[in-house]
Amino acid sequence: MLALVGIFLVGGPAVAQDSAESVRGVLRFDGEPVGGIRITVATPDGTEIGESTSEADGRWEVEVPNAGTYIVTLDVTTIPEGIPGVQTETVETDVGSTQRKAVLFVLGEPGGTVDSGDRLVGSSFSWDRVAQLTAEGLRFGVILALAALGLSMVFGTTGLTNFSHGELITFGAVATWYLNNAGLPFLAATALAVTLGGLFGLAQDTVLWRPLRNRRTGLIAMMIVSIGLAVFLRYTYLYVFGGGRRSFREYTIQTGIEIGPVTLAPRDIASMVVAVVVLSLVIWALSTTRLGKATRAVSDNPALASASGIDVNLVIRVVWIGGAALAGLGGVLIGLSQQVEYQMGFKTLLLVFAAVILGGLGTIWGSIVGAMLVGLFIQLSTLVIPIELQNAGVLAVLIVVLLVRPQGILGRRERVG
Repeated sequence: MLALVGIFLVGGPAVAQDSAESVRGVLRFDGEPVGGIRITVATPDGTEIGESTSEADGRWEVEVPNAGTYIVTLDVTTIPEGIPGVQTETVETDVGSTQRKAVLFVLGEPGGTVDSGDRLVGSSFSWDRVAQLTAEGLRFGVILALAALGLSMVFGTTGLTNFSHGELITFGAVATWYLNNAGLPFLAATALAVTLGGLFGLAQDTVLWRPLRNRRTGLIAMMIVSIGLAVFLRYTYLYVFGGGRRSFREYTIQTGIEIGPVTLAPRDIASMVVAVVVLSLVIWALSTTRLGKATRAVSDNPALASASGIDVNLVIRVVWIGGAALAGLGGVLIGLSQQVEYQMGFKTLLLVFAAVILGGLGTIWGSIVGAMLVGLFIQLSTLVIPIELQNAGVLAVLIVVLLVRPQGILGRRERVG
């Protein structure tokens, strides 16, 4: 039987934060904390920095002298009897300035893996596991819907298939990380980063996409430009942020909350609530406000909307601000559960496209429904297929759906020719 013994948990505001750098975690087996396991931390050249022994609640922490790269090792000789071996003994991790970095270990028989939500995936079936994976799928689905809705809005109003949308996701997470580590509380850093993300989207439209539209550049050429922009931004993030995975300064240790057979960290519950509230507000705005109706008119027929007196360029600017802000918020919520890295948007982009195409390009509800289906399929598919194939499974389902219904689930047929 497999068991997760060290997880990326988040800490609520009640957890005291100090300026010291450290690595820490919580050791568990079959959901129960494990004490008495020795953890050592050393530099890459082998110089030991310190050690810690997990307490009765499974928690351990080792302070390090400064930011840098460290090797964290679990002493297998201290694993209590009854726990069948260890899958992960040594972890190399980057610790940022004033960062308390969480580290993941897995005990149990070989063959199990840990999914993107840092939960164990085994081969045994149980209804409790189905419930857990369903909850995690819904959580990931509503977060993915934020980015998918932003991409769908831009496509609907401009026709642009934007391959640089993933870098807007990364921008939100990276900007929040820098602001948070500069001293801003996480919530304030998130609000400011999402605002900056919206302005970043506006800047892209003003400097690049609007001039290309004015020159009547073809959509294929603009799509290729978006690919180039994505590559440029991605490696800019690599140069500035580095290639390591980093956690936010706050919300790094927190005990999960049990809701029946489901266990979710408070950060996961909060992320779901925030995503649902934001999606609801966007849907309400698009459905009832004057600007929302203008946006839908531009999406249906830009020429007719312009002839009706609607400022099409203004609508497109607002859509770029809103779409980029939604992508940035999605990036923050993803980074909260999976850590922040320079490729996180690139890794998520294919799933965003799958959600938008599956639900129906350019439709509000289609992108949301598609994202929920993608999130659920990714998690529940691990009941029958290896976790390494879960994304491939989503794309296989996408191909089948498009063969049967090319316009997507909620998309409309278009006459060609």
